[in-house]
Amino acid sequence: MITALHTLVYAHDPAAARDFFRDVLRFPATDTGGGWLIFRTGPSELGVHPSSWEHAGEPGGTDQRFDLSLICDDLESTMAELEERGAVFEGGVTQQSWGTTVQLVVPGAGTMTLYQPRYDPPALGRSELEAMW
Repeated sequence: MITALHTLVYAHDPAAARDFFRDVLRFPATDTGGGWLIFRTGPSELGVHPSSWEHAGEPGGTDQRFDLSLICDDLESTMAELEERGAVFEGGVTQQSWGTTVQLVVPGAGTMTLYQPRYDPPALGRSELEAMW
């Protein structure tokens, strides 16, 4: 049985990206060895991997970054809280048919969408979400 989803973020500076998810977004994490953090993201996890590597003497890499979004209940207050912790946003807030969005800069990796949906997210009920965090 599948029990969760493991999401990957490929970063040219994995340490900076891991610090961001741990210190700014405050995602709980497990160190699987050598500072390799796996983050709790609800009923899923998020791992930050380097975008280039060497294995068995052979170089490797990927142009992949990520395509994932973070959902919040109140975009304005979430942005203010994250800015107090050092977060940076690229561009302005935009209105989409499905929600209000902004691009959140992930150090060492690029940007990801932070949004307040215009719908009830089906993944978790409000009480389950509050109990998680």
